[in-house]
Amino acid sequence: MALEQDMRTCSITGLKVHKPAENLIKANAVFAVVCMLLGGVLALAVALTRWPVTQRIIDSDLFYRALTGHALDMLIAWIIFFEMAGLYFGSAVLLNGRVAAPKIGWLAFILMAVGGLTINYEVVMGHATVMFTSYVPLQASPLYYLSVILFAVGALIVCCLFFATIVKARLDGTYTNPSLPLVTFGLACAAIIAVVTLAHGAIIYIPTLLWSLGIIQHIDPMTYRVIWWALGHPSQQINVCAMISCWYLLGTLTVGAKAENQKLARTAFVFYVLFINVASEHHLLVDPVISPAHKVWNTGYVMHLAVLSSMIHALKVPAGIEKALRRQGYNNGLFEWLKKAPWGNPSFSGLMLSLLIFGFMGGITGVIFGTEQVNLTAHNTWRITGHFHATVASGTTLAFMATTYYIVPIIFQREMVMKGLLKFQPWLFGIGMILMAGGQMLAGIYGIPRRHYDIFTFGGNPLTVAWDPTAMLFMTIFGVGAIIAILGGVIFVLTVVLSIIAGKKVA
Repeated sequence: MALEQDMRTCSITGLKVHKPAENLIKANAVFAVVCMLLGGVLALAVALTRWPVTQRIIDSDLFYRALTGHALDMLIAWIIFFEMAGLYFGSAVLLNGRVAAPKIGWLAFILMAVGGLTINYEVVMGHATVMFTSYVPLQASPLYYLSVILFAVGALIVCCLFFATIVKARLDGTYTNPSLPLVTFGLACAAIIAVVTLAHGAIIYIPTLLWSLGIIQHIDPMTYRVIWWALGHPSQQINVCAMISCWYLLGTLTVGAKAENQKLARTAFVFYVLFINVASEHHLLVDPVISPAHKVWNTGYVMHLAVLSSMIHALKVPAGIEKALRRQGYNNGLFEWLKKAPWGNPSFSGLMLSLLIFGFMGGITGVIFGTEQVNLTAHNTWRITGHFHATVASGTTLAFMATTYYIVPIIFQREMVMKGLLKFQPWLFGIGMILMAGGQMLAGIYGIPRRHYDIFTFGGNPLTVAWDPTAMLFMTIFGVGAIIAILGGVIFVLTVVLSIIAGKKVA
């Protein structure tokens, strides 16, 4: 009887929801939105500093603090907290099961929350102005490195708990199908990559902590970069697996889509697990520590096996949507199904914009910039910044936003408020990010550097650069896009918070 009392049946999906799992999903999802808010505020400061209209709105010291915090909050904290909520949803909820060890889940959440907040404190206070990559010999405070380790340990615990919950569902008989649901399978691949990624993080961040304490006297910068990118790039591929899992979930929830040929989709997920860590080497193409032959082999062959996975999913998801809409009777001509699609549903428009921006702007540019010949000129220019703003900052974030509009009614049992405004939210954020990332990449072609506080006067240095006026045009477009995207982010945070607090309770 006690076991039955901690379960409820979702009135929307008919799934069994374990209440401890529900609470863990709520905690991680709320903290994800908080991190997005923090990262968005810092994004505004960074964008206005580099926008020609409002250039250098803050001083250089605050700029680099803001840039470091923005990257950590948006690329790591917002994304990973949301993914932790997704792991609980994909294991306990989708399998009608129970979290294997809820108390362990709360321990992991506390570690991540304390680590995340302390990281922000250290960065804001100027104790860790080391950028997202924290390359040595740049040194942060010991507390910063310790906080990163705490955050990573918490995430690793949740990954282990995810697998334990799947096993428990099998043992309890709540899920007896021989194959996991495709969404859960994709999240399992994300969790496998996460375990390998976090192991690399431990290998490099524990010695770096000891170095900051003076226990270790020297860390070789090249060794650090090689190992760090086995953490840095795969951590974004955790996001890709989670994002694509959201694509399949949203396709089902919005139009009733089913993935055709699930074996192919699962194979594509496995390709991520096998090849994406190896493909991290494209971040090191200008570094002398790796031989040119190895770089060409890696970025010319191995990387494309991971790219193939993305191409498979990018074709299968819209194909499933088209087939579902044609089953509903939209068969006139080639594109009636697309015209009659539920574009007013922010979850659907968010899904399609995520697919479009990630696939065309992010994915294609990633392949181009990941080849050695192009990378020699693109490296450390704004082209690279535009690329990852099109992938993670646009594609992944839009997919997670679109999923949130179902998580709120399913898990928080609240209806979304301001539904009329919500119809425009994905479009504002998506179009803003297209302008922003596009402006960055096009300005980068003219040599505009990344991570630079003052590209206008170079701090009064007599050796300045006279930029092509076209570069300034693209930088202006970047600033306009950033403002529009931030407005879309504000609407997302506002509506989610208000819905959780004051939304009509779902029966």
